[in-house]
Amino acid sequence: QVQVVESGGGLVQAGGSLRLSCTASGLTSDAYDMAWFRQAPGKEREGVSFISRSGATTGYAHSVKGRFTISRDNAKNTLYLQMNSLKPEDTAMYYCAAGGWGWEIATYKDWGQGTQVTVSS
Repeated sequence: QVQVVESGGGLVQAGGSLRLSCTASGLTSDAYDMAWFRQAPGKEREGVSFISRSGATTGYAHSVKGRFTISRDNAKNTLYLQMNSLKPEDTAMYYCAAGGWGWEIATYKDWGQGTQVTVSS
């Protein structure tokens, strides 16, 4: 059984930084992408960034490109999201997802419970 656990969220002022981590244990295949999604109150869940197994392919939402960096350590089964120059509009629950492909949210089989990121102005 796959267990996905996020950490690293919190309250930060605009312009600040946070680093999210996600550990996925029990993965049975190493062929899949991992990704970060986020959901703000009253809005649909949206893709933030994804990364391939090798790390060679990454994708970023236009709203975070140049500010966020995704990376993964396969030896530790851990995914990271370095978030710099945070803006109030980045405030959301951030979810880690594993076992899927790219931006296709419906393909991700394993999800964490989420970690809250709040950016004050």
